[in-house]
Amino acid sequence: MELNFIEILKSVLFGIVEGITEWLPISSTGHLILLNEVVKLDASEEFFSMFEVVIQLGAILAVVALFWKQIFPFGKKENANPLAKQGIGAYIKKDIFQLWFKIAVACVPALIAVKFNDELEELFYNYQTVAAALIVFGVAFIWIENRNKKKVPRVENLMEITYQLAFIIGVFQLVAAVFPGTSRSGATIVGALLFGVSRTAAAEFTFFLAIPVMFGASLLKLVKFGLTFTTWELLILLIGMATAYLVSVFVIRFLMAYIKKHDFKVFGWYRIILGITVFLVFSVM
Repeated sequence: MELNFIEILKSVLFGIVEGITEWLPISSTGHLILLNEVVKLDASEEFFSMFEVVIQLGAILAVVALFWKQIFPFGKKENANPLAKQGIGAYIKKDIFQLWFKIAVACVPALIAVKFNDELEELFYNYQTVAAALIVFGVAFIWIENRNKKKVPRVENLMEITYQLAFIIGVFQLVAAVFPGTSRSGATIVGALLFGVSRTAAAEFTFFLAIPVMFGASLLKLVKFGLTFTTWELLILLIGMATAYLVSVFVIRFLMAYIKKHDFKVFGWYRIILGITVFLVFSVM
């Protein structure tokens, strides 16, 4: 019983780390890999490989809950851009549908990573890759924010993102899918900022882009695992997801308020310091 309680606490810890690092541009996968080096779940490698992906569903549900009005494309109330003035079209929010089409375009590059998922995990899921990616994209955040300091964003809101720009942002997401430690949110935000998107629009597009990507990744992991959970494994997974959800609600609200008055450089410096620390600590372990 004592061992089980400890495993529950570990699951809560993983959920906390996931909820914080999924939305801050500091790499959730990288942090979970590093955390697993220190605090290991008493589970098989196959279960943990599935667990570290599927608990992201909790984080995704937080996005759905917080931004429901901005992502649900149906309803006559508050429909500023209906497909038609009368009939069924009056219940279709054309601008939100267009946003989802752009998100679909941005997801296309990630399909490459899905095809080679196992090979990529074997090659790059290690502390060296995580540390290097943390540092490289940390430097990128600082450089881009310095470059953009006196520039006015060309894209102020989500509706101004073109299909071409959505695809380019998706390519940056592909980099994150290949190299753990890059940060999916970090890579997409860097890509968006690089091409003149405002911080708020970049963050929101990153949040919404995560919905189909993470649902898809989680489904693939569940199918591969075989849905053959023990009662204990299912409990651990659900606790991790619930924790990730609760923490994500707080972190998303914090980030959206933070970037209205601050830039992303603090996250860049954090990434650089953490990357150097990882190299030093794990090279002597």
